[in-house]
Amino acid sequence: MYLVTKLHYHKQRRLLDVHFDNGELHSFSSEFLRTHSPSAEVQGHGHKHSLEPTSLILNKQHVNIERIEPVGHYAARLVFDDGHNSGLFSWQYFHALAKEHETLQAAYVKRVNDMGHIPIKFTP
Repeated sequence: MYLVTKLHYHKQRRLLDVHFDNGELHSFSSEFLRTHSPSAEVQGHGHKHSLEPTSLILNKQHVNIERIEPVGHYAARLVFDDGHNSGLFSWQYFHALAKEHETLQAAYVKRVNDMGHIPIKFTP
């Protein structure tokens, strides 16, 4: 079980720092979190056994996190400035994203490029 002890958002850099109780620190761009939201809009409906999104969410390079709302002692709701707010980011989900960050990021960029969209660059 992973516990998050602190969430800190750097608005100018659009980075969310996630601090875990075991001392780990992981940083995620707001774009990555928006395109990998655990919401039904991004992940699809029903049971899913992969962190890779079902839906391809595009043009979120400039999205910001407006608010971070605690949900009990197990998750946070990220409210994005594009109106998206339906994904609950559990501590376990944050940790899974951290573990697979590079693979997920590369797969997303490949999907975007395969669709013929302008290549994107996630900024750390």
